Amino acid sequence: MKEQITYEDFDKVDIRLGTIISVRKNEKARKPSLVVEVDFGEKIGIKQSSAQITHYYNEENLKGKQVIGVCNFAEKNIAGVVSQVLILGAIDAEGRVTLVHPSQEAENGLPIA
Repeated sequence: MKEQITYEDFDKVDIRLGTIISVRKNEKARKPSLVVEVDFGEKIGIKQSSAQITHYYNEENLKGKQVIGVCNFAEKNIAGVVSQVLILGAIDAEGRVTLVHPSQEAENGLPIA
């Protein structure tokens, strides 16, 4: 387990619900990755991420899927892609990612608490 944090620490993280609107391969990435654009609603807008999620996911099965993302990280250049959001997922011992998503469809941009 990681070090314990306070509620104030957690409250700094802006976690939101969004819908994937486009997906393409990140051809420059050393490890197989997808460039994913996520619509987080009117207030946040569209953000992109380069994500190593190719074991279970591809261009066909991601488009339209709702996901959970951390929206207030500083931008990071990942293999030529400006990554603006961290899409959340569970990572197994082999590094395979299973995305976290809502059990039912909800409005883009809703905060996660």
